[in-house]
Amino acid sequence: MQPDLERARGVAQLLRALPQETAAPYDFREFQHRAQHRTRATRGQTLAAGALLTLMVIAVSVRFFAPAPPAAAPPWVANTAALAPEARSALMEHWLASLPQEPAVVHLGTRAAVTGLEDRIAQLDDLLSAARAAGEARSQLQVLQQERVRLVGTLVQVRYAETLADDSL
Repeated sequence: MQPDLERARGVAQLLRALPQETAAPYDFREFQHRAQHRTRATRGQTLAAGALLTLMVIAVSVRFFAPAPPAAAPPWVANTAALAPEARSALMEHWLASLPQEPAVVHLGTRAAVTGLEDRIAQLDDLLSAARAAGEARSQLQVLQQERVRLVGTLVQVRYAETLADDSL
């Protein structure tokens, strides 16, 4: 225990050897100068925040209060019931091809639905090709073709809703 006491005495002597009073880091004139500098910086930040807020208000008002252009109706809105399934499918696929590959705003649910429908259509295309190559019966080919037209129609509806949602944002 004696070494601890000697160490404590050494620390106490060092503490006593420290000067009693330290000099001030800066005087009152320097304090006033620094306070004025801080005020100027805060004033500049306030002006910048005000300008940014004004720009945001203008952008929001232009975005939400400007008249929206009318949305182009997809081809399935017209009377396509009289067309043959192949012609309806070609018309819908032509409209789908005119859309951009990726919408401006992607929602996970609709994107998953679009991807799933596109995958099912690709599977049906493979089945149709294999059935034609194997010489399947015409009735089996018609069933596959009708299912493909139905899926393309569903894809058109989902993509049309997606474009409407993009226009409303």
